Amino acid sequence: MAGDMDKVFKALADPTRRRLLDDLRAETGQTLGRLCARLAMTRQSVTQHLGVLEEANLVSSVRRGRERLHYLNPVPLQDVRNRWIASFEEPRLRVLDTIRREAEQPRRQKEDSSMRPDYVYVTYIHATPERVWETLLSADLTGDFWGHRNVSDWRPGSPWEHVRIDGSGVADAGGVVLEVEPPDRLVMTFGEPGAVPGPESSVVTFLIERYQDIVRLTVTHANLQSDDDVTAISFGWPAVMANLKSLLETGQVLPQAPWEMHADLPG
Repeated sequence: MAGDMDKVFKALADPTRRRLLDDLRAETGQTLGRLCARLAMTRQSVTQHLGVLEEANLVSSVRRGRERLHYLNPVPLQDVRNRWIASFEEPRLRVLDTIRREAEQPRRQKEDSSMRPDYVYVTYIHATPERVWETLLSADLTGDFWGHRNVSDWRPGSPWEHVRIDGSGVADAGGVVLEVEPPDRLVMTFGEPGAVPGPESSVVTFLIERYQDIVRLTVTHANLQSDDDVTAISFGWPAVMANLKSLLETGQVLPQAPWEMHADLPG
């Protein structure tokens, strides 16, 4: 069983073979010539990829006269699903996927009635991606530059809390971790602590990109509920990111908490 599963994962690892499976899903029973035309590849190359797929039992073929017809066999994929997905909390995973898709959907594709304002902030930091990632996820370091400790095990599906640093243990915000790709990408819902995530949840994405000796850090806050939220966020994120940049580049946060300059804003 383990050997068969290894063959399936090996077959799925190649983008051309995944494209072949997509083509056969859309139209099963295709000839080699038709598959070659769809991929703009030589017959020899496609034949080699089909051989790997057949060895993994993802594709089967039968002769019809001088032609060979190829068919998708979804059974190994079902085995993967049963082993790696069905044993987890599938309803919860569906909810997380819905939230992610909603947040990433281009604004121009959204219905006018459901459109929510988004906010994007970009800064450049003299640091490594690993150091930026560590600072964003550290409860102690977020306490230093954000004024709240961000507490979580930072695993997809886990809760996170924005906890006060006064020792009270009160969380003023929180959400659910959606995606974790160290040290490049962190996605999480952002709202009331303990709120159940859903399609209307506000979502924050941190994207960390290396450029030689510096890092480009992009913060995207999607699915905001009102113009007042956009106004508050447009002051909040630059203040927090300025403190983060100062901490990473000088070892110290700014002498005054920058968000206190706009403490009278709603939200």
